[in-house]
Amino acid sequence: MADKKPGIDQTLIRDLANILNETDLTEIEVEQDDLRIRVSRAGTPHYVSAPVPAAAPVQFASAASAPADAGKASKNAVTSPMVGTAYLSPAPGSRAFVEVGAMVKEGQTIVIIEAMKTMNQIPAPRSGKVTEILVQDGAPVEYGEALIVIE
Repeated sequence: MADKKPGIDQTLIRDLANILNETDLTEIEVEQDDLRIRVSRAGTPHYVSAPVPAAAPVQFASAASAPADAGKASKNAVTSPMVGTAYLSPAPGSRAFVEVGAMVKEGQTIVIIEAMKTMNQIPAPRSGKVTEILVQDGAPVEYGEALIVIE
């Protein structure tokens, strides 16, 4: 029976594979009489960029453009070293790391920022009294955003 089947044209398959490479297609199929050949890039993901909505222009804070609250907090504020989600306690329902009025020591954990499923402990850069907590528990934070004010 093996000699009754016509041989598969390997040149055609190579040509189809080359077309895939040249055109960035993920698959191609050719049908001719009783023969149908499909060449696919199975296992090789092909990503297509989706349109990205236009973002609001980024404004950098300066003395002229900074809000009044940011100005008073900026000098003594502990800022976020990364983009992520801020958590004020080590676990849901547990006591917060710090509260307004609490005294903290340099190096003491004052907040956790989750970034890419990693919990990053943010230490107090100096000893002092917590005068303001500027973020809500579970709130998203940006790089450089003021988190807590330590006087």
